[in-house]
Amino acid sequence: MAGRRAALKAIDWMAFAERVPPNQRAMFNGLKTRSDAIAARLRSLPEKPAPIDWSFYKGAVANVTMVEEFESKFAALSIPEPVDTETSKIDAQELEASKTAVAYIEGSKARISQYTQELEKFKNMIPFDQMTIDELNDVFPETKLDKEKYPYWPHKPITDL
Repeated sequence: MAGRRAALKAIDWMAFAERVPPNQRAMFNGLKTRSDAIAARLRSLPEKPAPIDWSFYKGAVANVTMVEEFESKFAALSIPEPVDTETSKIDAQELEASKTAVAYIEGSKARISQYTQELEKFKNMIPFDQMTIDELNDVFPETKLDKEKYPYWPHKPITDL
């Protein structure tokens, strides 16, 4: 049956369910129920349809030429199966998405290590209420005021305030 050949990939419902947000769980359950019902109906159908008993119809129908005409037309009938043109595109998109995901994971690991180093810096520094201004400027250089370049208060350009 064409439906069985079309379903090349099985759906991993457990992995799919893990990615469904809680607010969309009802829609997911509806989709799974419909999919299971359709799959069950497809499995109940035979692989090939039952052959037509033309001799029965030739004996039961008064006009035998009409039955022979139907038989010849039915034998000449060929229904083309649709050509799968989308699977290669989907596979290419899946490959591209996996490359993007790997790049994102690598970038995330680099950011995690950077943030871990910053966290260690914050854990190991002197508490703010015990710091002097010089220690604050050493830990956070962006807070240092340039009194030579901007001798008047606020010791930085107005645009930076």
